[in-house]
Amino acid sequence: MYFEQFYLGCLAHASYMLGSEGEAVVVDPQRDVDLYLKAAEENGLTIRHIFETHLHADFVSGHKELAARTGAQIYFGAQAGAKFPHVAVHDGFELRFGKARIKVLETPGHTLESICLLVTDDEKPLEPWAALTGDTLFIGDVGRPDLSRTLTPQQLAGMLYDSLHDKLLKLPDEVLVYPAHGAGSLCGRNMRAERSSTIGTERLTNYALQIQSREEFIRQMTSNLPARPEYFLQDAEINRGGAPALSDLPELKAISPVELKTMLEEGVIALDIRPGEQFAAGHVPGSVNIPLSGQFASWAGTILGLSSRPVLIADAPEQLTEARLRLARVGIEVERGYLEGGVAGWKRAGLDLATLREISVQELQQQLAKNRVRALDVRREAEWMAGHIDEAAWWPLDRFRISPPEVDLNIPLAVHCQSGYRSMIACSLLQRAGFQNVINVRGGFGAWQEAKLPVATGAPVEA
Repeated sequence: MYFEQFYLGCLAHASYMLGSEGEAVVVDPQRDVDLYLKAAEENGLTIRHIFETHLHADFVSGHKELAARTGAQIYFGAQAGAKFPHVAVHDGFELRFGKARIKVLETPGHTLESICLLVTDDEKPLEPWAALTGDTLFIGDVGRPDLSRTLTPQQLAGMLYDSLHDKLLKLPDEVLVYPAHGAGSLCGRNMRAERSSTIGTERLTNYALQIQSREEFIRQMTSNLPARPEYFLQDAEINRGGAPALSDLPELKAISPVELKTMLEEGVIALDIRPGEQFAAGHVPGSVNIPLSGQFASWAGTILGLSSRPVLIADAPEQLTEARLRLARVGIEVERGYLEGGVAGWKRAGLDLATLREISVQELQQQLAKNRVRALDVRREAEWMAGHIDEAAWWPLDRFRISPPEVDLNIPLAVHCQSGYRSMIACSLLQRAGFQNVINVRGGFGAWQEAKLPVATGAPVEA
C-alpha cells in the first residue's frame, strides 16, 4: 500500500494520501491541492475518495476543489452538516480501496463531528495498521474542546474523554498514530515535534491520557486554554460550505504609492511581509509587519481577521505569490493588490518612510535600571509563567486584535517576545495605533536568557 504524509510547516498541518491497486484516498487536504494530484500521477493512482476528520477551524480545506478536479467522493462525519454533496459517515462505516480498508470511528470531543480513521492493509499482519486521528489525538496532546457554537467546552471535553478511553485506547499498542497537526498548532497545547507515534507510546507519555478521572480530565482540558482566534469559527463555516477554487481568485493589481497613501487614510490595512529587520530600517507609515517566515498566515488570521483584505508590500513577485497562497489557506483573500515597486517605489514617489528602533537585551536591562523604558512581553501566558523579565508588563499578541495595551502612548515601550518575530508584529501594530516611542528588543526573551540576565516567575501583570 502507498502511504504518504504531507506536512505543511507554516500551519503545522498534516494531510495524507493512501493508495492501493491504483485507487487513492486523500485525508484532510490543504487548500492548494496540486501536490496531491502530482503525487497521484507519479504513483499511478487515481484519487477517488476524500475524507475530512472534522470541520477544520485553523485552515481552509481543499476538499471541494479536489473533488471537482478528480470526481472523488467526499466523506464527513454525520454531525458536520456539510452543505455540498458528500457521504455522511457513522461509527463502523467501511471503505475498501484495492487491498486496503478504512473504518470510521466517531470520536466527538474536539468537535462534535470528529472522526478517526482506522487503516487496514491486507499485506500487513496488524489490523488495524494505523489510525488517522485528526484533531482527536495528537502526539503528546489531545484536541482543544472549545470550538463549538452550541456545546460548552465542558460538554465536549467529556465527549473527548469517552472517545479516547472507549475507542482509541482500546486499540493495540502497536497501531501507528498519525494526527492532523503537529507542534505549533493552536488546536492543542503541548504537542511534541514528532509527526507520528503509536497508541502504546501515547498511552505511556501523553499527559492527557494519564488523567484517569473523567471529571479531572474535563477540568484540565477546559483550564488555561490558549486564546481561540476569531477566525477559527469562520474557517469551520467556510469548510462546511466548501471553499472556492484558488484558480477563481483574480490576478493581483498593482497599486501606486499615491493610491495606497489615500487607502491608508481611509483605514485600509497594508501588510508588509518583509523580514523584521528590513521593516525596522524603513517602512510605509501605518503598515503592519508580519514577516513571511514563521507562522505568517496564522498570525495574519489572528491579528487582521478574514475580512481584512490587505494590500501587500513585498520586495519580489515570488514573495507576493507565496503570501497570497498562504493567506488563502486560512481564508484571507487578497483582492485589493500590492504596492507597486514596494518600499523602494514608495520612497521614489517622494513619500516619507517610518522606522523602528531596536535594542539589545543588554541595552534593555540598562534602560530598565534607569527607569527610562517600560518593557512589554507579548508572549502567551504559559511562556510568561515559565519565566519572564521582572519589570515587564504582559499583553499577549493575540489580544491586539481586541485592543492595544493600555499604556501611555508617549512612554518609551520596549517590546519583546521569545525570539523577535511576534514582537515585530506587535511593534508595527502599536505604531499603527499611534504609539510614538516603540522599540523592538532584538532576540527577545531567548536572548535575555542566553545572556544569563535575571528571570522571574509568577502570575502575569497585565499592561
